[in-house]
Amino acid sequence: MDIKEIQTKVVNNVLEYGKKNNIKIDEDFALLKLYEEVGEFAQAILIHRKKCRKEKYVSEEVSKKELAKELADVMGMVMVNAHLLKIDLADSIDKKWINKEK
Repeated sequence: MDIKEIQTKVVNNVLEYGKKNNIKIDEDFALLKLYEEVGEFAQAILIHRKKCRKEKYVSEEVSKKELAKELADVMGMVMVNAHLLKIDLADSIDKKWINKEK
């Protein structure tokens, strides 16, 4: 699956979530959810690196799974933001990271 296919599925998923929960999926929602997901990823990093209370310690395997889930949430919300802002994410990544257009 390429990034555009993934983005379409992610956007459809979040729009369905919005309908189901009577939440307007707009730019404000998407930006705030992105911040929330980045915070949850940061928390997962702290737990993974054992820079947290001992009662939050989990195995390496469990912490890696949590990191993956939280990073996927961040990426998903990046895709939703790009969709709402009408930004071609694949093209933007190509220009910024691969072909390094200035």
